[in-house]
Amino acid sequence: MNHTEQRKRLRALFAGSQCLSPASVYDALSARVAASVGYEIGMLAGSVASNTTLAAPDLIVLTLTEFADQVRRIMRACDLSLIVDADHGYGNALNAMRTVQELEHAGVSALSIEDTALPIPFGQAEGKESLTSIAEGAGKLRAAVAGRSDPSLIIAGRTSALKIEGLEGALARVKAYSQTGVDAIFIVGLEKLDQLDAIHAATPLPIILGNAPASLKREELAARGARIVLQGHQPVAAAVKALRECYTHLYNGGAPADLKSTIASAQEMDEVTAAATYKKWQGDYLR
Repeated sequence: MNHTEQRKRLRALFAGSQCLSPASVYDALSARVAASVGYEIGMLAGSVASNTTLAAPDLIVLTLTEFADQVRRIMRACDLSLIVDADHGYGNALNAMRTVQELEHAGVSALSIEDTALPIPFGQAEGKESLTSIAEGAGKLRAAVAGRSDPSLIIAGRTSALKIEGLEGALARVKAYSQTGVDAIFIVGLEKLDQLDAIHAATPLPIILGNAPASLKREELAARGARIVLQGHQPVAAAVKALRECYTHLYNGGAPADLKSTIASAQEMDEVTAAATYKKWQGDYLR
């Protein structure tokens, strides 16, 4: 499956009536595992990319080049329709245009550009976020759309206004961003269903939710225009826990054989690394 086909598959979801959650992936191997259990849609968050590429927190220290390289590795290994969090577009509107070009070339099916003031401005209180102006946010999104070559690529305008400016501020941004040519609106900070009702009424575009209360059912979200709802990024945290437990066991003198029930079998490793394909290539081209 080529990248345009992957994008069209995701567009079909956005045009439908369901609300799904993608697999949170962080590298080629995790993407291959996610695909092997049936996922067709993946998500690479900026925070996860920073964690796994740099072992650093989500403070926008990861560069566009590093992020795009990780995307390329993931897309080389799987046919997932990959959604990525492109943060603030790595700079101003011109940087956002370049970000779209690089990530489209790397193979993403969808990307979001947010209106959070990033990196953290000097003097900003710890734990407090601020937003760019609506005009700057809209300008970035217009530039992002202009940077797109494949019309099947989905570009989403992302805002954290709900938790910073409240519903009124969020609605103003949703309405403005919906006029920029983007394909979806990405909302962070949803707490109540009536907030989603108001947002859905303010935009004709499909909605991506960065979170949703556990009490809200998928059917309720779908009926209000939500097509994607994220569930967090547990897989990378699970990997860290598993690694720590494995390393601790071995460091403390535990026998490798004792880990058999908690680690992937040789057969499972062969499956997720496409060992049979490589063996065939060895036979075809090295003998």
